[in-house]
This record gives sequence, structure tokens and C-alpha cells, in this order.
Amino acid sequence: MNIGCALQSVHLFSTVNSAMSRTFAYCRVSTADQSTQNQVLEIKAAGFAIEDQRIVEECISGSVAAKARSGFMKLLDRMESSDVLVVSKLDRLGRNAMDVRATVEQLESSGIRVHCLALGGIDLTSPAGKMTMQVIASVAEFERDLLIERTQAGLARARAAGKSFGRPSSLNDEDKARVIARLSAGASVTEVAREFNTTRQTVIRVREADLKVDA
Repeated sequence: MNIGCALQSVHLFSTVNSAMSRTFAYCRVSTADQSTQNQVLEIKAAGFAIEDQRIVEECISGSVAAKARSGFMKLLDRMESSDVLVVSKLDRLGRNAMDVRATVEQLESSGIRVHCLALGGIDLTSPAGKMTMQVIASVAEFERDLLIERTQAGLARARAAGKSFGRPSSLNDEDKARVIARLSAGASVTEVAREFNTTRQTVIRVREADLKVDA
């Protein structure tokens, strides 16, 4: 085959493939008083040419997993192999590092590339993007383990200091009598609730029941 013809064929294939590729944007806000306008402007300013009908906007909390976001899932149903998805930040792809990673893997398995502006516009399905995702996941896991360790240490210190945890204990008849005695002595509802490891509502109910008996 003539080299010139071969190069021309490669160029033609590349052009056709590029034309078949579509770019979508997913923009999310947490509350109705927020706007996705800045996200759209950021994506377009980064050089991504996106038609308006391929910009999906959704108002939903970032604590919701990607699979539970109806707008995001409808977007995935529209996308095909060789398409491109652009987001401004990683949290647009999931509620935490593990969820984001699962979303990216799902998109990659469908032949969809994912670009995140907050990470320099890197394609998260590329080798460099995957390495970045691994680092982020490792940091997230470290922070989670550190939080668990600190929480456990705090609970241990609290128990050592004599504090109790869990649901406040119910009061027996003797406790109720003591509660009435403390209230009669001038102690506040809050003070009594703390002394008996119960809620203010429980102390108030005991007091009201005693008043009914006296009536």
C-alpha cells in the first residue's frame, strides 16, 4: 500500500472516530438555591465543546451515592462507547472515594472517558488517571482509619472517666421517687436528667405523672 494513502486512511479514521465521540457534562448542586452555571462555564472555559442538550444538571445531596442519583443514571443511559463525560469536581461522581472509583470503573467498562477539571482535566480512565484515583482512595482510607482510631480512643477515655453511652436507662419506681425528691428540692429538669442518665422528657413525664396523682 502507498504510504501516502495509508496515512490518509489513518487520518480519515481518526476524523470519523472524533466526530462520533460526544461530550457530556454532569453538574450537581446540593440545594435549590444554588446554581450550576459556574460549573458549566468552567467546563466550557477548559475547552470542552458541549451542546446544551448534553449538559445534565441535578439538585441532590453529595451524600447520595451515584447509583441513587436519578439524573446521573439517566445520563449514563444516554451515553455510549467513545463518549466523554466531564465534571468539575470528583464529588460529582459519587459520595466518597470508593463510590467515585466504582463509577469511573463502570464508565470505563462502557468505553466512556471521564475528565475531572479539579484534577487538571485528566482522563480518570487513563493510566495516569487511575494512579491518581488510587492515591485519592488510599488517602481517604487512611483518613477513615484515623477517624475510627480517634473515636475509639475518645470512647475509651470517656468510659475511664465514668461516662456511659447508649440509650438512657428507664427509671424504676424508686428512681422516679428520687427524681420527684430532687425536683422538690429545687434541682432543675436538666440537672436531674443528667444525674439519672435519662432525657429531660422522661423527667418531665415523671413530674407530670406525680402532679396528676396529687390532684
